[in-house]
Amino acid sequence: MATRPDVLIVLTDQQRPDSIGAYGQALPTSPTLDALAADGTVFDSAFTVQPVCGPARAAIQTGMLPTDVGCWRNGLALPDGVPTMASRLAGLGYRTGYVGKWHLASNRGPSLPADRTAARYERKPVPPERRGGYRDAWVAADALELTSGAYRGHLFDEDGDEVRIEGYRVDAVSAIAADRLERLCRDERPFLLFVSHLEPHHQNDRFRTIAPKGTARTFRGFDVPGDLRGTLGDWRWNFAASLACAAAIDSGLDRLLDVLRDHGRFDSTIKVFSSDHGSHFRTRNLEYKRSPHDASIRIPLVVHGPGFGGGRRSDRLVTHLDLLPTLLAAAGADPTGADTGGAGGPDVGAEGLRGRPLQEAVDGGGWRDEVLVQISESQIARALRTPTHTFSAAARGVDPLRGHRRPRADEYRATHLYDLVADPHQRRNLARDPSAASLRAELADRLANAVEAAEGRRPAIAAG
Repeated sequence: MATRPDVLIVLTDQQRPDSIGAYGQALPTSPTLDALAADGTVFDSAFTVQPVCGPARAAIQTGMLPTDVGCWRNGLALPDGVPTMASRLAGLGYRTGYVGKWHLASNRGPSLPADRTAARYERKPVPPERRGGYRDAWVAADALELTSGAYRGHLFDEDGDEVRIEGYRVDAVSAIAADRLERLCRDERPFLLFVSHLEPHHQNDRFRTIAPKGTARTFRGFDVPGDLRGTLGDWRWNFAASLACAAAIDSGLDRLLDVLRDHGRFDSTIKVFSSDHGSHFRTRNLEYKRSPHDASIRIPLVVHGPGFGGGRRSDRLVTHLDLLPTLLAAAGADPTGADTGGAGGPDVGAEGLRGRPLQEAVDGGGWRDEVLVQISESQIARALRTPTHTFSAAARGVDPLRGHRRPRADEYRATHLYDLVADPHQRRNLARDPSAASLRAELADRLANAVEAAEGRRPAIAAG
């Protein structure tokens, strides 16, 4: 029988693809990841389905849209009983582990939905029933930014005991992850280890990215990305630091890969590197994301291992929703629900999965020509990203606070339209341009169709 592959996922927070060599960064931020990319598969058009931490992570863990699982803003926990990446792979005989930032255990914030009870774990251990099915290894914090700073603080282990951060946080998380990976590798059964870094996200209480001491100066000579050039925002003092964070994360990735090599499991492991969303460095609104621009929604995605070799690049439009179907397919389970053999084990139902296996994207055949993005908190908005255009519409008459209170709206109005062929850096918004009226009407109709297919009801979208 075929052997089910091991799975190692490294997720960063708020990282732009252009911070990585494989995506064009000229400075030496990512030699380890670049080597994986050169022998694996790079997805050049990968996107989050929600440019904010909690909802994006809910999509990754469940393979469903944030509105499907009720995690459409930060501060809404994964509901009990929702099948997850961990529970589905555990059903196929996998051991499962998680290290780092979780962000899916607490119910808090303005106007909790009627089916939610306030439960705060930001500064406390996450109880086993709120760990998304991760059972065999757990060293994490629901709000790592509240239990730690860049050089201090703690996470919580399997028993809820504090694990102190020694040194720089990225290095500490990587060291803990390497320890748990060692433990998982001692067992012959396949494993899933999910490693979630907080960096290069800014430290919330300081509104700046904190790199390892003395390292940001190494990256001061960066080429200014086209979407940032000539703008305000805080990229001038944060971009070099974010590149230094990327380098620290890459060093930690190297440590994890060494563990796989030491145990003879490197070749049999699917390695996934991605981020939950990007960053526009406060150039598009008053913070870092929550906008339809590529700086917010485009993410790095590199996959290496069985089925993803050969140094390939794909420009297919892919999203976080495709990760779970990919892993199920690799493990021998039909993402529509039936087990296809693999190494034996029970069927793993895949009801509700929104994505498709990435194996299909790289092997040819039909694929999607658009991506739906849901945006919350700063607004209630929906965006459509195609190979040639970005079109976004926001709920009418909704103040920013109501973006926290409602998952969707019935009426939207066009706010953004970009021609990505003529304007790849999205510097000219055509949302009110009379010459683009017919294009806006066409894309408004497509967006309404996409929202109806995803959310079950068709909104009215005013094209301008």
